[in-house]
Amino acid sequence: MKHKIENIELDFLTIDDYQELKRAMILAYQTIPNPYWEESEIRTLLNKFPEGQIVIKVNGHIAGCALSIIIDHEQFEEQHTYKIVTGNYTFETHRKTGDTLYGIDVFIKPEFRGLRLGRRLYDYRKELCEKLNLKGIEFGGRIPNYHKYEAEFSPKEYIEKVKSREIPDPVLNFQLSNDFYPVRVLKGYLEGDKASNEYAVLLKWDNIYYEKPSKRAKDIKRVVRLGLVQWQMRPYKNINELMQQAEYFVDTLSEYKSDFALFPEFFNAPLMAEFNKLGEADSIRKLADYTNPIVQEFSKLSISYNINIITGSLPEVVGDNLYNMGYLCKRNGSVERYEKLHITPDELKAWGMKGGNKLQTFDTDCGKIGILICNDVEFPELSRLLSDEGMDILFVPFLTDTQNGYSRVRYCAQARAIENECYVAIAGSVGNLPKVHNMDIQYAQSMVFTPCDFAFPTTGIKSEATPNTEMILISDVDLDLLRELHNFGSVKNLKDRRLDLYELKKLNVENPVQQNSTSSISEPE
Repeated sequence: MKHKIENIELDFLTIDDYQELKRAMILAYQTIPNPYWEESEIRTLLNKFPEGQIVIKVNGHIAGCALSIIIDHEQFEEQHTYKIVTGNYTFETHRKTGDTLYGIDVFIKPEFRGLRLGRRLYDYRKELCEKLNLKGIEFGGRIPNYHKYEAEFSPKEYIEKVKSREIPDPVLNFQLSNDFYPVRVLKGYLEGDKASNEYAVLLKWDNIYYEKPSKRAKDIKRVVRLGLVQWQMRPYKNINELMQQAEYFVDTLSEYKSDFALFPEFFNAPLMAEFNKLGEADSIRKLADYTNPIVQEFSKLSISYNINIITGSLPEVVGDNLYNMGYLCKRNGSVERYEKLHITPDELKAWGMKGGNKLQTFDTDCGKIGILICNDVEFPELSRLLSDEGMDILFVPFLTDTQNGYSRVRYCAQARAIENECYVAIAGSVGNLPKVHNMDIQYAQSMVFTPCDFAFPTTGIKSEATPNTEMILISDVDLDLLRELHNFGSVKNLKDRRLDLYELKKLNVENPVQQNSTSSISEPE
């Protein structure tokens, strides 16, 4: 480099830059015939898409340039050439309503190479792609070292060896390091490119923030407000008094514009007090009689307070069997059910409870969620299956009596957030129920966990409640940060799995638990 760098700036290309642009292109493309655009062509490009044409200047002079158009991806999805994609160099292929940013030129003058100035041009393109809500960026990337190896390798083999760092290719290596990935080999792409033997690699970058245009009045929220209820176990005279307390929390969370209200596992256990003399197994079956009216009431509250309610869990008798179930009451009026799959030894011994068979994600107006009841979060296969279905947020209603039990739930839940690159919210109950057998004491600290990377808290804890105190916990989570993590995280727990060595899949269950009338939320006659 001949001159000391005093200033580097990114700027829009103008027609006044043409003569300097022409000289820069001649220096940059010394091995390509007709290496520069005519002034009339640049003028046309600027008229059609001015924000897509940028230059990087060092000390006020052009050091590099990036030119682009917008195309309809499907029109050029198959094999195409540079001449075709530019409309015979007229740029008639540019569409304001297109869905893909197509790079038609990018270069850095030889004297400024090695300073990573090209990365700034690519970064601008990515930001422009996000700003215009385009699906991604594509371009035909030259492979200028291929002529040295064409007798030994096919273009496909050459690309694989460049990717594995067995062969150096400064152009392709640079593009791969900027998050572009190869899609296919383009034959006869650029006429006269002898260094590449006229081959190019169709390279692509996906815009993870792209949202398909929708005609709906309201799309899926990207920043979601979670409301967790740390419920105090106390005596209640009847179901009406219990639901008055539940509505108080729903009302409060709604006032704070929460999108979800999460209640703990068996939050309605105080109602068992009147059946205590019947024994543990009979009393919880009597408690199951309240499940249908409780879910009906929660469904009404979700609509009237405009909030999605996760009912924690409730006992439910189906046929002769007792299960631990819960319901997602959406603010659009629909109700869906989830089941506890892994019951604890105590649930089996004291209550004769059985594990359910249903594992699924749920589509909501705040993305795709999963719900695992307490002990289920200690089985990592379940949340991984939900993650494979696209889960963004995992909710875990729990009930633990000791700090030992709580620690199992808490640390397993945090591990699920890290390994599945998702948010995890846990909510439990506190207090004592001396007049209810098998529900004497409770310990809880409700929390919201995140993955551990730069966009998230270093501890992986977004927010936490005061231990063993009745309260609500409100926390905002950004779903777009998960998309960024999936693609650009320090580690990629989901993408880097060795699926060539192992796999995880759900099995078809022949006899799933049949839903009863609760799932339809029927009004009593």
